[in-house]
Amino acid sequence: MTIKEAQEAVDRWIKEYGVRYFSELTNMAVLTEEVGELARVIARKYGDQSFKEGEKDNLGEEMADILWVLLCLANQTGVDLTAELEKSIEKKTQRDSLRHIQNKKLMA
Repeated sequence: MTIKEAQEAVDRWIKEYGVRYFSELTNMAVLTEEVGELARVIARKYGDQSFKEGEKDNLGEEMADILWVLLCLANQTGVDLTAELEKSIEKKTQRDSLRHIQNKKLMA
C-alpha cells in the first residue's frame, strides 16, 4: 500500500464507519496520546522498565495507530503526505549529505 492509498483507505473508512473526522485539535491530542503509548512500549521493551501485568508488546500496533491518526490529520488538512515526504527526503539529503557520514560520534 502506498502512502496515497493509505490516505484514501483511511478516508473511505472514516466516511463509511467513522461518521466524520474528529476535529483537527482532537486528532492532535489523540496523536499525542498514541505517541505516549508507543513510548511506553519502547520504554518497557528496550529501556529499563518491564511490562506490567496485562500489558503487551504491541509495538507495531502502536506505530500503526500513530500512522492512522497522522493520515487523518493529513486528509482533513489537505496535505499530500507522499509529496511532503519526498520533499523532506530531498531537504535532508541536501542539508545532511555529509553531516552524518563525517560525524565521529556515529562511527563504531
